[in-house]
Amino acid sequence: MEALELLGEPDGLPAFPLPAGLAGRYPGSLGFPEEWVYANFVETLDGVVALPEVPRANRLIADASDTDHFVMALLRACAHVVLVGSGTLRASPSSKWLPESVYPAAAAELAELRTALGLDPQPRLAIVTGGRSSLALPEGAAARTTVLTTRAGAERLGGELPGVEIVPVSEGDEVDVRAAVAALRERGHARILSEGGPTVFASCLRAGLIDELFLTLSPVVAGRAPVVREALGLVEGEPFLPETRVGATLRGVRRSGSHLFLRYGLG
Repeated sequence: MEALELLGEPDGLPAFPLPAGLAGRYPGSLGFPEEWVYANFVETLDGVVALPEVPRANRLIADASDTDHFVMALLRACAHVVLVGSGTLRASPSSKWLPESVYPAAAAELAELRTALGLDPQPRLAIVTGGRSSLALPEGAAARTTVLTTRAGAERLGGELPGVEIVPVSEGDEVDVRAAVAALRERGHARILSEGGPTVFASCLRAGLIDELFLTLSPVVAGRAPVVREALGLVEGEPFLPETRVGATLRGVRRSGSHLFLRYGLG
């Protein structure tokens, strides 16, 4: 993989001591405060981030970008925990949600970074779910998984997921994402990477939880035809404009070929 090209970045951003191989491929700064929630998505030119029921949809949306996988792995390597919704989990049945699983060529350096940051060898996996449907976890992931759900969901899933930490964080049918993030932090998982999906991201935006967004702009068009195929945008399930403005500050622009890698502050 060729190094990303740094097109712009303000001075003074936090900077972790990246191993030489990672720093050479990711120019500029990458680092976060100890307590931080950051999200990572790839979207098409027309704003599609997910194609439910389409096999290998993420690869199609990313236009098979090796660099996008590298950035995903790097962001996972910096996190205490990777947070996903149950829909995203089901849409990626083969994913292990680990840095080295998405970019094995840099496995040794990603592990070196986690050691330097004082992190566990693997990030924890946290799943947000109402608990109304069964969950299929990645092979071998039970011991490092936390399920954040409702009280009713915890009762239902308790017998299905032996060895998994199941945490009821709210009553009713919907998971309170504020309570979910608080539960993770109570367990020492201060730096949280949200990988979606768009409904969980929308709920976190509404709650004011997202500090930064890493967004890969992929040079392909997905198109929308709701009767034929569902196509989801970056934010689903929460209306903002015109009543609510959620603004962002550009903190970095990098390029790899025709892909743009954007970093926005949302706090």
